[in-house]
Amino acid sequence: MADLRDLLRYLERDDVTMLVLQTGSAISVEHNGQLRRLTRDPLAPEQMADLIEGTPILGLVPAQDSNGAPTPVELFGGSYRVEVARRGDKLRLKIARSEPAESSGLELETNDEALQASPRPEPAPAAARPALASQVMLGGGSLDELLSAARAERASDVHITSERPAQMRVSGYLRPLTDALPHRTVEQLLRPLLGRNEAQLDELGYADFSLDLPRAGRMRVNVNRHRMGLKGCFRLVSPHPPTLEELGLPEDLMRITNQHQGLVVIAGPNGSGKTTTLGALVDWFNTNKAIHIITVEDPVEIVHPVKRAVISQREVGSHTRSFASALKGSLREDPDVLAIGELRDRDTVEMALSAAETGHLVLATMSTPSGAKTIDRLIELFPPDDQAQVRATMAGALKFVVSQRLVPAVDGGMAAAVEMITGNIPLWKLIRDNKLYQLPSLQQRGRAYGMLRVEDTLADLVRQGRITVEAAMAHADDPRGLEGASRSQSPQPRVDGPPPRPPMQSDTDLRERLGGGLKNLFRRKDD
Repeated sequence: MADLRDLLRYLERDDVTMLVLQTGSAISVEHNGQLRRLTRDPLAPEQMADLIEGTPILGLVPAQDSNGAPTPVELFGGSYRVEVARRGDKLRLKIARSEPAESSGLELETNDEALQASPRPEPAPAAARPALASQVMLGGGSLDELLSAARAERASDVHITSERPAQMRVSGYLRPLTDALPHRTVEQLLRPLLGRNEAQLDELGYADFSLDLPRAGRMRVNVNRHRMGLKGCFRLVSPHPPTLEELGLPEDLMRITNQHQGLVVIAGPNGSGKTTTLGALVDWFNTNKAIHIITVEDPVEIVHPVKRAVISQREVGSHTRSFASALKGSLREDPDVLAIGELRDRDTVEMALSAAETGHLVLATMSTPSGAKTIDRLIELFPPDDQAQVRATMAGALKFVVSQRLVPAVDGGMAAAVEMITGNIPLWKLIRDNKLYQLPSLQQRGRAYGMLRVEDTLADLVRQGRITVEAAMAHADDPRGLEGASRSQSPQPRVDGPPPRPPMQSDTDLRERLGGGLKNLFRRKDD
């Protein structure tokens, strides 16, 4: 069966005004005022789920009977009006172009008893397939509203776990969003989001994918199994590509944009903002240079709009088998910049070094705690017999290693502390001679080579009033290097930075706004 993108192409015709998809009926279009079938076979619930999986439509599906209302939705780069109606276990979508049009007057078919005006049918037993909606009701709210509320609180992640309250991570710490969620509730929240990723969950015990919701926006999702059932982790992604200035990163990082070839690695522990920094660098090239950019991600997180560059974004599992195979193919596509979501294995690193050696600028991330560990890890991915050759290749190809960590800021947000190792003759000699243990000594005198220690940027953040001395000490590799910053910190509040963050809502207020507890979730009307 065709996917939703193919079906939407019918709306490009002047004589087609609406696409109608209804479970239990053939897919149809409104053609010159008449409803015409596109398929012979009726649309099964599983097929409907596959069509709307991973699109904003998923968040519009009502949790109970509703006739729906036209809602503006962006799909595959186009603007549409989508109306979602539900009667019992039947679902109907009407999709039209975004320009105003008279109502078609089409109603749900009434030759099916389940769609006629009648008492709501009994709920399906627990073993039945879950409802299609991601907009599962949470005590009067919805999953979309819960995630939207977390975004408003500047949360980076939301955790949904069986028999525990939903939690959001704000300034590095978890706070409750709801009361404890029953196992059945979590199953009905998370299962419908999986779609074709359910096979990965069954095989590996986890599934990674991206998701767009109308209010909460774009996010990276991980659904996994644990002792109590299913758990979901939602990483809230910036709704637009951030700039380096918005991230408050040191101006020294702008030197990366002067490169036209070589390898640049953005490193840091999980949750340190590596992907965001990578997205900001890609956005700079997209905004300022008429070049060809290819990104390979798992999954695609930040969606880059069309600007000066030609940009192609590929997702592992959907558009390509692996990072390495995508890189191998991309070298035949005349790329200028290659952005790799993560250097995970030997094959990917080998292709990245090959691309950097052959005249391409390769930007990549790696989950390592420091610049020195990043270089060690790049080499250790190869067997011992190959490591001498890898060192020789890297000595010359490696241009920058940027290692970052997030530090709680005085305004309630997070500030990025950055360590930057620049590719230069002394560094390349250490790599080639296998003497990376001397790297700290090179960094001590590395200002002349444009290097930054993490203590340097922590001290700058303290002097700017963005973080406290205590926070800087806790995140420094060598706290003694911050003694000067402690003495020079100004007692006056910062006047050139962002305004102070308003007081955070109490957990009780936030739960009330989301509709309180979840005890009545999915209860039968006649209870």
